[in-house]
Amino acid sequence: MHSSTSNFERVIPDLPWRGITVAVAVGVFIAVAAWEVHCRSVGYEPTLNDTEDLWAHTRRRVEPESIVLIGDSRAWFDSDLDELERGLGRRPVQLALRGSCAYPVLEDLANDPHFHGTIICSVVPRMFFAPGGPPLENAQKAVRRYHGQTWAQRVSHWVSVPLEESFAFLKQDDLTLEDLLKDLRIPDRPYAQVPPRLPPYFCSVDRERRARMVEQCARPGPLQEKVKSRWSRLFTPPPPPKFIPKEVFEARIGEAIAARYRNTVAAVEKLRSRGGKVVFVRYPVSGKLKEYEDKATPRAQLWEPLLQQTGAPGIYFEDFPELSAFDCPEWSHLSAGDSVEFTKRLVPHLRKALQL
Repeated sequence: MHSSTSNFERVIPDLPWRGITVAVAVGVFIAVAAWEVHCRSVGYEPTLNDTEDLWAHTRRRVEPESIVLIGDSRAWFDSDLDELERGLGRRPVQLALRGSCAYPVLEDLANDPHFHGTIICSVVPRMFFAPGGPPLENAQKAVRRYHGQTWAQRVSHWVSVPLEESFAFLKQDDLTLEDLLKDLRIPDRPYAQVPPRLPPYFCSVDRERRARMVEQCARPGPLQEKVKSRWSRLFTPPPPPKFIPKEVFEARIGEAIAARYRNTVAAVEKLRSRGGKVVFVRYPVSGKLKEYEDKATPRAQLWEPLLQQTGAPGIYFEDFPELSAFDCPEWSHLSAGDSVEFTKRLVPHLRKALQL
């Protein structure tokens, strides 16, 4: 017996489908064009998103004797690859990540038996010694993507690159519906505090992951002030949890920092055993953010022990007048032009530290 649906036939309405298709296509084109025009009018420009896939693609460019930049966004913004190549004789691979801890990437390179090159590691103490949270997770996710990236993810990345270089509205950290909704001002409530937002778009990124500050942020104005306001919240640590005694909480943080020292020493020694080199760099910071960092993470408390325990050379921008003469427009990074000049002045110190 046939079921009641065995002879079912979908009737296609007799409508002007060609005209409907054209109307829909035109409507989509107009909507996309209008959104693109709006995004450009408020300061956005076509540039790559700094995704885990872009990082993984760049990580695959690391050769046994490569020079590799790792760490936080200061190495990402402030290091000019052309000047480093000109001064060090080899073009560096840019693996620094914004808002991240350098250790997972340092560990990954130390565990790579083929790598015996040079690492230039940026150190922002609050990032480098973060016991957990986003700074550690951001770097760990990038490393995991490199080791586990699928072919589908690779193809998706290859397709997205030319599109992102053509359209300003393709900003995954600013212009998705989820991120636009986060701009709604929601006050903190008991047991429900709104986490601090990362700064908005204020840099361009190329295929080598070279970041450059956009001009709107380099000069005084609304974007620069908005970025500064975000740093204030991001660099202010949350209060200790109330369900753990303060002494216990501080002891755990101390243990986590001690473990980071031990693990960093082990990674540096592993690299040295294969002939690799590591140099730590403290990039410029200005204004109220510098005042906060100097107070919250004193140099003698974290930077000096790092150099002593690892035995690695370090370059602290304040030690050299030619490096400390720069002002960060939004307190944390150099402008595109200053990053070139800063790198040019940094190169002789890198050569000395690396005995080149």
